[in-house]
Amino acid sequence: MNPWIDRILNEFPADLARLWIAADPDDVLLDEQVLSGLRERGFELMPFEDSVAFRAEYEDRYRSAWDRSEEAPAKALVLQLRGTNISDLPWDYLRQARRVSLSLANLFPKLSYPVVRQIGAEHHEALFAAQAKHASQALGESATKEFVLTHIFKISPHLISRPEDLWRELLRLHYRDSALPLVLAEHVAHVLGDHAAFKGLPISELFASKGALLRVVQDAWYRYLSRLGLTGIRTGEPMPPDLLPMADVPFEHPDVRVIVDTMFLNGLLHPLAVHGSSVSIPEWAKVGIVQDPLALRNLVAEGIKGILQSLPTLESSYRDWANLSRRFGEVLARFHALDTVRAEGLKVAIAELQVTTDERLRQWVTKHYADLPSLPVAKGPVMVHHVPRFLSMRRGAGEAKIALLVFDGLAVDQWVQIREALAKRAPKLGYEESACFAWLPTLTSVSRQALFSGLKPREFADTIESTSPEPTQWSRFWQDQGLRANEVMYRKGLKRTDQLAELGAAIALPSIRVAGIVVDTIDEIVHGAVLGKRGIAAQVESWCESGFVDQLFSLLLDKGFHVYLTADHGNVEAVGQGRPNQGVASELRGERVRTYRSETLAAESAAANPNTYCLDVAGLPANFMTLFAGGRAAFMQQGEPAVVHGGISVEELLVPFVKISYVSGTE
Repeated sequence: MNPWIDRILNEFPADLARLWIAADPDDVLLDEQVLSGLRERGFELMPFEDSVAFRAEYEDRYRSAWDRSEEAPAKALVLQLRGTNISDLPWDYLRQARRVSLSLANLFPKLSYPVVRQIGAEHHEALFAAQAKHASQALGESATKEFVLTHIFKISPHLISRPEDLWRELLRLHYRDSALPLVLAEHVAHVLGDHAAFKGLPISELFASKGALLRVVQDAWYRYLSRLGLTGIRTGEPMPPDLLPMADVPFEHPDVRVIVDTMFLNGLLHPLAVHGSSVSIPEWAKVGIVQDPLALRNLVAEGIKGILQSLPTLESSYRDWANLSRRFGEVLARFHALDTVRAEGLKVAIAELQVTTDERLRQWVTKHYADLPSLPVAKGPVMVHHVPRFLSMRRGAGEAKIALLVFDGLAVDQWVQIREALAKRAPKLGYEESACFAWLPTLTSVSRQALFSGLKPREFADTIESTSPEPTQWSRFWQDQGLRANEVMYRKGLKRTDQLAELGAAIALPSIRVAGIVVDTIDEIVHGAVLGKRGIAAQVESWCESGFVDQLFSLLLDKGFHVYLTADHGNVEAVGQGRPNQGVASELRGERVRTYRSETLAAESAAANPNTYCLDVAGLPANFMTLFAGGRAAFMQQGEPAVVHGGISVEELLVPFVKISYVSGTE
């Protein structure tokens, strides 16, 4: 452990009580390492969100077992209350429980609480160590901002005086996926406000938004190549509108070009496709151009190598896997865009990447997946059932009208293909991209139902094999947030442009505040695929050319909606290893998973079918056991190839979560 985690866990001496109530207004306990430490001590944490739901789960899973002197799911249960007023809880909880209070104000007494509470939980450990080592006295708000910038983000805004200083810090920051909290970004902008070299640049936005930074750098790169005499076709972001700030990035500076080089390899930046050129360009800059198919092939090969060299470890954060999935998706999308000959030459390398990555993910999931449902969602959903709660927070922050687009079965690599297709068709659209975890097993009835209900599958056990409750669950969630039934809309089955007029009429109703929309096209393409994911890529491209996707986005944006896109699960290429011969023993059949209501049947099936494994998935109903196909295998006819889902792979388990908007100044 470490001092930060020890400080928190010391509040929970083992064997002192079975039920704990923790007043935790800053979600200190909802930290991956804290949750893991509690679990190792035999504690389970349950966030208190609904008195009725909590009572049902507590009574069913814990109290009844304790009353019978039987073993409960954990030795002790921690009820985490997002507030300070413990006395509001029912008396019977208070009478039985030991009470604990935690807050960032108490944990960081030498730093300004209003600043610290805006710093992401991933930085708390480092900040706690920095406070102990460097904070000799209590610091005010401005001094705390400087302290955090210096010791956590390694940025000293007072030392930024030249363009190369600014762009080095921006690129370094966003390459590490460490965007500044807005309170710090605004502080940096204030410090740099008097520098003539930075006039006209949206400093605060560039430090706070990775998407904004990449759009500006992407455009600067193409203009840099133009000055060198190179022209061609933009392979990613389009020419931005005139209102988008234009900046001259000092690409030739060593500190800048070394980061830019890696961003091209990882797919964060997109090269310029040129057709033969005698123009002499620096060797380092060649990673940012594609002169022929071989160059694109080499870009894919280097991307594969880079991912394999930086795979998350068993102790990595979920954030590392979310970032990995996006890099993985970029590389896979580029691979599918190659011509057949060059793609064939990389098949072995891609297969190695998939096998190695999936095995590492499976090991990580076995240890950490149980902690994911409890993680905080204020900065973005960690799992798909967090999405409604996150959107509710966004409404509370001023996004009065919200549309959630669920592209059923959309893998991250297919989202990349959609984004790139739209770059040419709809240059006004911009994207803030992240990723979140689907529910296991990665089946529509499990994960999509969780997505629309905001519930763990254990909480909709009676309907886990159906999607029909989704409209009711979606409406119920929002009514619990204070909306009326006529202010909430749900639609499914959208896939064609001729359906958009009816959707437009529906969302134009003044009463509509929240819309949940299922787009089925990807799932239909996947289940009908005969040419693997390369064939799917071609169909996705054709679908985008129909205009449906960009028209759908623009329709919602023009009606004043804040638009978010995600998926219930992804998809993966697999090969059949035979179908288990079990009659009706398997309750829910997926190509990559079988589920059982009996531990005995699950164990017998696992023993009878090689290359399978069982996994106890926290959050599933107690009588819902899973048997997964190993590797990239499927429960299908022996040797039969198909694009499927249900299992544990990067392509199935991690899905895109994207905010779609018009680029600033183009609304």
